[in-house]
Amino acid sequence: MATNQSNALSTSARRRSILVADDEPRLLRILADLLQSRGFEVTEAHGGRQACTYLNQQSFDLALLDLNMPEVDGFQVMAETRRLQPNCAVIVVSGETSFRTVSRALRRGALDYIRKPFDPEELLATVEGVLGKQSLIRAHEMVQSRLEKSEALHRYIVNSSPDIVFMLDETGHICFINNKVESLLGYQPAELCGQHFRHILDDRDVARGTYALQGPDISADNPRILEVRFKTRGSHKATRHFEVTAFPVDPQTWPQTGKTQGGCSGKPARYYGIARDVTERKEAEAFINFQAYHDLLTRLPNRALFKDRLELAITQARRSQQKLAVMFLDLDRFKVVNDTLGHAMGDRLLQAVTQRLEKCLRRGDTLSRFGGDEFTLLLPSIHGHEDVRNIARKLIQALKAPFQLGDHEVFVGVSIGISVFPEAGETMDLLIQNADIAMYHVKARGKDGYRFYTEAMSTNTANRLSLERDLRLAIERDELRVFYQPQVCSQTNRMLGLEALVRWKHPELGLLYPGDFLPLAEETGLMGKLCDRVMNQACRDVGQWIASGHPELRLAVNLSPSQVEHPRFVETLMERVKAHRFPCKNLEIEITENVIMNDLEQISQKLRDLAATGVRIAIDDFGTGYSSLNYLHRLPIHTLKVDQSFVKAIRSGDEGACIVNAIVAMAHGLKLEIVAEGVETNDQLTYLKNLGCHQVQGFYYGPARPAAEISKMLNVSDLCFANAG
Repeated sequence: MATNQSNALSTSARRRSILVADDEPRLLRILADLLQSRGFEVTEAHGGRQACTYLNQQSFDLALLDLNMPEVDGFQVMAETRRLQPNCAVIVVSGETSFRTVSRALRRGALDYIRKPFDPEELLATVEGVLGKQSLIRAHEMVQSRLEKSEALHRYIVNSSPDIVFMLDETGHICFINNKVESLLGYQPAELCGQHFRHILDDRDVARGTYALQGPDISADNPRILEVRFKTRGSHKATRHFEVTAFPVDPQTWPQTGKTQGGCSGKPARYYGIARDVTERKEAEAFINFQAYHDLLTRLPNRALFKDRLELAITQARRSQQKLAVMFLDLDRFKVVNDTLGHAMGDRLLQAVTQRLEKCLRRGDTLSRFGGDEFTLLLPSIHGHEDVRNIARKLIQALKAPFQLGDHEVFVGVSIGISVFPEAGETMDLLIQNADIAMYHVKARGKDGYRFYTEAMSTNTANRLSLERDLRLAIERDELRVFYQPQVCSQTNRMLGLEALVRWKHPELGLLYPGDFLPLAEETGLMGKLCDRVMNQACRDVGQWIASGHPELRLAVNLSPSQVEHPRFVETLMERVKAHRFPCKNLEIEITENVIMNDLEQISQKLRDLAATGVRIAIDDFGTGYSSLNYLHRLPIHTLKVDQSFVKAIRSGDEGACIVNAIVAMAHGLKLEIVAEGVETNDQLTYLKNLGCHQVQGFYYGPARPAAEISKMLNVSDLCFANAG
């Protein structure tokens, strides 16, 4: 039996590491052999200095130290052991036997003292006893640590839990509640103890919360789970959402003593529960729901919500035999603002536009952001087209005033397509599609207006896709041609300049005129490439004619809004002119009034920069746009071009003639040149001559001609049209 215990001790000790320090090598060897025979791992230190070195290098469970060692004695080694390895036990093995020495060693931390010469069995028994005692001490410390951690953990779970932990008595009064209630709701636990739990329930949830715990099937295995709102302290309006899980406490499983039966209230607890704050989850759900049906930038309904409301409105309109209208709105010039000032400014512009549009709506109307700079508007319960026209005019007028974005003042317009139920479509998708088609027809006619959908538009739209494909190929295959229409002095019939006009030699449809494809080029983003082709060809042709003996010949080029509005318009134009070595003084660019007024500040600066190089500025289709004397006076404009619609109306007493009279008088007063477009008859020419109109162009002098015919004219004549008409 003793042998078995000895083996068990030896087995358990095989992993123990012992440091033996002595200055006598023979005795040191005897100690090491004795301990190793029992399975201990032994490190031999020849003197105190080496012992201190080993203490710095490895850990030991026990140290056997001699006291009398040269240089560093046993007391110094004990001090170093206490400093470096406080859990290492120390046994003194020394020849000193005085009471004073033994007492001093024990006071310094030695657990036992063995006198030399020693009995091997006594020494081994002492070693194993000290190590066993150390094991018990460590085990006790470990258990104590675990108990303290467990207690701290339970305190944390109850008082520092992310949830409110509570207990109720059989009448529903709070008999315990943890500290979390203070951070979540603002109540002190002491002030709630003894209160009925309806005290913290929101008024809307009192009935549900009160009766929730009275169900017959509630148990520990089947707890009651419900969502309620709790009031925060001092306010009946501020509430937070909680998910409450509660179940009854079985007295047999928790026999409450006097210390535990009431917690802070002193009454037996009959219900236990936790309340988890789910306010953020509820807010996130509300936000996700809002995000699913609204545009976050403008806070408007998005496409999905708009379609839901439109579907419902169609059902109601069909049932009550009423009409409704769908508007498709697209902002004009938004892309220019976005590209020039950046997306942040573009977002601010969309928000500002939304605020203005919302002020034009009736109760029950739905404005949505369909995507990008596109909006849709649902107008339920309309009486007729006039109701829709009034709203469309209000929307257009609302965006006329400039928008202030930081230091920038920008202008945008809006193109509006309108489809009316049921004549323009009886389904949701068809109404939206047809309103979109109508909007593109507004874009094609110069933007900033509105149009109702008609069946003819669908036919044009069907052809539009194939025409767009052909137009892209036309640019690649060089099917575009530049024709030139002479601008003639009305007094001498002498050619003063040439307006460059584009034609498309379509392989199947023949020669197409600008009105057939330029709006499409503008919509599809092909206008830039198309205008580059025209400008390059015109500069080459007219540049050759100028160099060949006609130095005063002027080239007039009509520029699209997208070209003029581009941030690098001036730089790009001058690079092209210089590349062809075309004289700036012979170039006249034509732009419309609407382009100028869309962004008067920026366009004005661009025109001033161009005029400084010698390029002339002409206002095309004058009289059909803003016709403001203010901008004519402020800008470096050289020429006004009277729109052909006014020239055609020149008859005795006709209103058109009065407009021509006013425009010519205005040009004379401002010392501007004037060109009348669309002159076709001798009567028109005579009338314009008598008014003092400087220049004319039109079919009276023949249609626009290809470059080859213009070259022949320049070679055989002195630029006079002797037999015009």
